[in-house]
This record gives sequence, C-alpha cells and structure tokens, in this order.
Amino acid sequence: QVQLVESGGGLVQAGGSLRLSCAASRLTFSTYTMAWFRQTPGKEREFVASILWSGDSTAYADSVKGRFTISRDNAKNTVYLQGNSLNPEDTAVYYCAADKYGSIWSKISQYDYWGQGTQVTVSS
Repeated sequence: QVQLVESGGGLVQAGGSLRLSCAASRLTFSTYTMAWFRQTPGKEREFVASILWSGDSTAYADSVKGRFTISRDNAKNTVYLQGNSLNPEDTAVYYCAADKYGSIWSKISQYDYWGQGTQVTVSS
C-alpha cells in the first residue's frame, strides 16, 4: 500500500522558517508529480506548491511565491517544502500528494495519494 508520510511541522514564530518533508513508499516516486496543499478548519484544502515528476518544473500559489520552495530527491523518495518569512496566515495542516505523471497544475481531485498531514502553527 502506498504511503506518504509528512514530517517537520511544528510551532514557529512569525518571520521564521520551517522545512517540511514527505517520504513516499511503495510507489515509483520518479513517475509522480508531487504537491503540497494546506487546510485550516472550516476552509477548503488549498494548493501551495507542486513539482513535476521529472523535477523540471514547479508551481506556486501566489500567497507563497517567493517565500516557499518545493524540491524533491528521487533517490530518497522524498519531497520537501521550505517555507521562509512565515506569517500567521501560513498556519494550517500541510498535506503532500502524489499524481502519476501529473501536471504541475493538476486539480486536487486528480491526485492519487495523500499523506496524513502535519500541523504548522505560526505565532505572531
């Protein structure tokens, strides 16, 4: 069974940084476009960033562009999300997702697998 396991969440002060990791198992990682989404209570899950299965292209939500960086290490079956200059509006549960040969602009419904999420809390 495919597993995506996020880690690296926690409490950080506004202006600080955090790096999230998502380790994938039981799938051919290099064939999956990977993405990060986030969700706060009462709101829909929203796109944060994605990286193409080949690693050639990335995409970001406007709200995080210039502050967050997505990357992947296919040798380690892991995707990362580096967040800098965090603000309280970044507080959410962050989820990673996998879409086989997907586009960097794939819709949320197109993602095949999801992790369980990791909480990020940014204090003001």
